[in-house]
Formats: sequence, C-alpha cells, structure tokens
Amino acid sequence: MNYDIMLTKEKRGEIMISVGDLRPGMTFQYEGNLYVVLEYSHNKTARAAANIRVKMKNMRTGSTTEITFGNNEKVARARIEKRKMQYLYDTGDMLVFMDNETYDQIEIPAENLRWEINFLKPSDDVEVTSFEGEILGVALPINVPFVVTETEPAVRGDTATSATKNATIETGFQIKVPLFISEGETVIVNTVDGKYQGRA
Repeated sequence: MNYDIMLTKEKRGEIMISVGDLRPGMTFQYEGNLYVVLEYSHNKTARAAANIRVKMKNMRTGSTTEITFGNNEKVARARIEKRKMQYLYDTGDMLVFMDNETYDQIEIPAENLRWEINFLKPSDDVEVTSFEGEILGVALPINVPFVVTETEPAVRGDTATSATKNATIETGFQIKVPLFISEGETVIVNTVDGKYQGRA
C-alpha cells in the first residue's frame, strides 16, 4: 500500500487491525460506533474455532457491552486525541473547560459527563478526548484526593477496614469509608469505581 494513502487513512482512524490484536485501553470503530476495550479474552475449544470475547464501552454513550468476534475478524483502529484542559465551572447544562495552552474554552453537555462530574473540582486538570474533531468526554486521573465534608464521627481506636460508613466528599458524591475516617480528612478515591482507596 502507498505510504501516503496509508498515512491519510491512519489520520481518519481507518487502519484495520485484527481483533486478536485488541487489548484493554485500545480504541476502535465497529458498526459505526466508537469503543474502548475494557476486557479481552481469547477462547478456544477442541471442537470450535478460536474466538475473541471483548467487553467494551461505547465512547459516545458510556454504555458497556460484550461481543464475541471470530478470530479472523478485523476492526478499524481509532486514534483518540487528548488535550490537557482545566475544568472551570458547571453552568447546570454544560461543563466548561479551558485549554491550558491556547486558553480556548469548550463546553461539554453535563448529560455526557454524569459519572465524571462526581470527581471534578474547579481548576482540576483533565484530558479532554476527541475523535476527528468530535468531543467525546474527559479522561480523569484514576486516583484523586478529596476532602471528606460530611460523615459520622470517627470511632476512637477502631482501625478495622472491613466495617464502613457513608461519607460525602467535596463534590457531593457519597462513598463508603472505614469507621476511623473523620470530617476534614483527605482521602483517595478511585474515579473508575468510586471507591475509597486510602488516606491521602
């Protein structure tokens, strides 16, 4: 294939790859949709041909699904662009972000960031993801520190990690924390599953 044509196709996200080359975190196009691989498994039985089972998330809707591909199937690799931007504020309908280099501002519908907004504080740096000019959403750091703004009083001397209580962090999101955590403490929260990871 002509290299220039190949490069042009690559820019359009149309390089075809075997499903056997998919790995968690990779992005691809399939049946007009844009997906990121969450989990991947290669299955082969004595009587049947090998197949690839992929758990994937639709990058436009946020929904997850699982599909079993034949081992020889191909999908179009999608190149996702990421720009570091600063979260400014929430208008109610839109979340406003600013490019750290150009100071350009963009708005993303709050409806598209229903999960992410639980972990966004003004002035936070995030990566805004896009595909061929289409804004997809934001990529958050996995572990982020938050101040506990509300919880029951800490239990003196109780260091058990199995027992938990409800706590509200500064964004208003509620998490489960160990009994010894008190208001005003900073804790680490996993932005993928919303779970307490430890003290900051």
